[in-house]
This record gives sequence, structure tokens and C-alpha cells, in this order.
Amino acid sequence: MEHRTAIVTGGGRGIGRAISLRLARDGFFVFINYRAGEDAARETLALVEEAGSAGRLLPFDVRDTQAAKEAVRGAAALHKRLDVLVNNAGLTADGVFAMMPKDSWDLVLQTTLDGFYNVTKPAVREMTKAKRGSVVSIASVAGLVANRGQVNYSAAKAGLIGASRSLAAETARAGIRVNTVAPGFIETDMSSKLPREALLGLIPMGRPGLPEEVAGVVSFLCSEDASYVTGQTIVVSGGMV
Repeated sequence: MEHRTAIVTGGGRGIGRAISLRLARDGFFVFINYRAGEDAARETLALVEEAGSAGRLLPFDVRDTQAAKEAVRGAAALHKRLDVLVNNAGLTADGVFAMMPKDSWDLVLQTTLDGFYNVTKPAVREMTKAKRGSVVSIASVAGLVANRGQVNYSAAKAGLIGASRSLAAETARAGIRVNTVAPGFIETDMSSKLPREALLGLIPMGRPGLPEEVAGVVSFLCSEDASYVTGQTIVVSGGMV
């Protein structure tokens, strides 16, 4: 199990940072991807090392097909294996659909869905060689229920769930498991723009979730305890969904 490796896209902050740290504590060598925010990514790497593991920064834009392919291949070559991919990179560009600029639609869909294609395809090829691996993608409750003002984000996350289920069926016999985690209202910089009090009223547990609580579910899905779990979506929403 030495030198098990994981790539976490968008791993520099928020949920991505929590996932990177949890996998580090689980014994993974963690490749921390980021597009911008190098300082935050370096902070995450320092925390990974403080946790007793090791890692490396892996800067590239998930929307760039060639850059993603080269980065994944290079990461897999370092220890001659790739055990885990966590597709976490994502963003929002909210607005009423009738007034939504095409750029806002494209930005969200390309980051989430093109990003999934660009990073997961070379990762699955590497995993297929070893006949093992786990792909976990971070979706959202917005991909499961109506969410006004987020038609683009909801479309992207629903597509991510559907793509993951189909990929799980394709790769199961190759020993590769593919699952999604759908967080609700999680305390991060991204969620700071949301109407906190209104959202808390929708959550039976009465509080936002923590990035570490999402990371714990990701850790399970990447472990041998989840060896018979694939094609699933686990909701982490405090009962919201």
C-alpha cells in the first residue's frame, strides 16, 4: 500500500483542501491541482506534509484537454500508479436563466463537465492498466433538486452524476469504482455568497456542514471498506435532501 497516489482537482482550498488532508492522513501521496491561487495550494501542501504524508502541486486548468492529459500521465508516472482521482474543481456563476450570459453557462459547464472528461479519461486509462482505482466526483444537491438562480450549476452537477453512473457501469469489471458525493450547504468561501439564514431553515440539522464532513465520505469511497460500492451518489446535506 506504500505510495498510493491521489489527484484532487481544485485541491487548494475549501472542500478540496479538506479532501487533500484527509487522504494524506489515510496514507496517500496527494497531487494538489489548482488553476489559480498558488499560495492557497502551497498552504494545503504544507498541511499535507504536517499530517505526515507527502504531495506535489499539479497546476493546470481542467478545461484544457491537453494540459490535463499530460498532468495526469505525469502524476501516474511518478510512483508508477494512480489509485484515486477526486474531481472537485468547480465554480458558480449564478443568475436568473432568462438573463444568464452565454459566458456564465459555458464557464460552469466547461469546468464541471469538460473538466470531468479531460481529467477522468486519462486517469481511467492509467487505472485500467492496474485493474484498480477509485474515482469520486463532487456534485451537489443542486444536481438533485430545483435550485432557482443556478440553472447552469444544476445542469453541470446533474450531468456529473449521470456521467459517473454510466462510467461506473463501464469500468466495474476493470476494478475501477466511480461514485459521486453531493454536498448541501457547506461552510466554505464559495458558500459565503449564499443566503445563510434562508438555507439554514431548510436543513433539518439546523447548521451548515463542514468541509471535513464531506472529506470523510470521500475517504470512505476511496477505501477498501467501499470495495463493493460503485455508481452511487451519497448526499451530505444534514437532511436537506
